[in-house]
Amino acid sequence: MLIAQISDTHVRPKGKLYQGLVPSNRMLAQAVDHLNALDPRPDLVLLTGDLVDEGQPAEYAALAEILAGLRIPHLLIPGNHDARDVLRAELPAHGYLPAQGPLDYAIEDHPARIVALDTTVPGKHHGAIGAPSLAWLDATLAADTGRPVLLMLHHPPFLCGIPYLDKYGLEAPERLAAVVARHPHVERILCGHVHRPMQVRFAGTLAVTCPSTTTQIALRLRADAPPASFLEPPACLLHLWRPDAGMVTHTSYIGRFEGPLPFA
Repeated sequence: MLIAQISDTHVRPKGKLYQGLVPSNRMLAQAVDHLNALDPRPDLVLLTGDLVDEGQPAEYAALAEILAGLRIPHLLIPGNHDARDVLRAELPAHGYLPAQGPLDYAIEDHPARIVALDTTVPGKHHGAIGAPSLAWLDATLAADTGRPVLLMLHHPPFLCGIPYLDKYGLEAPERLAAVVARHPHVERILCGHVHRPMQVRFAGTLAVTCPSTTTQIALRLRADAPPASFLEPPACLLHLWRPDAGMVTHTSYIGRFEGPLPFA
């Protein structure tokens, strides 16, 4: 199974730019073209939050129009820039989303199970997972231990070392770690939020973050580093699962680059 991941698309109403500077809608459309053109084409696409920038109905309408061009089944979760109830109302085609409460769900139709946790806190930029969601996760993971699980959430459950990102991380990640550690079939934890590719061992598995399809947040590790973003090449992740080899995660850059060149 080949699973693509894109994140932090920050779609704006038609005609508006992200941060007044960046054509995030056009860049998502380019990401959609990139995914459609992959050979082999992914079986599934996961969008790990910050789908839009301000949670506006007009933004979700623009998002739906762009995603209509994606010729691959796709699943999504909200991020801190999303508005949970507006998302539900404006994207009715995503009927797997719960009708109320956090947008936690599990998809059982694939060789790898997809389990989604909604880490958003309405009106805030940090993330949290409530006790009911953690109990649901524990029971859901225990219900089928024979297949690998991809656990998707917006906020990474670890400190990344970029100070202005770690201010808005996931609260009490040790609570999530206690649940995940009981379930070694969790193959990956797939996150967004930080607009950069990162990976770290977490609770016996590997937690990874996805680059953005728009701007990439500056890799600045000094404790006094000022926040900044750059127009680095956008990218997606490709998670290739094979029963005989497990899962390998690739970074696939979006855009036109010189090549192919002779292989050496």
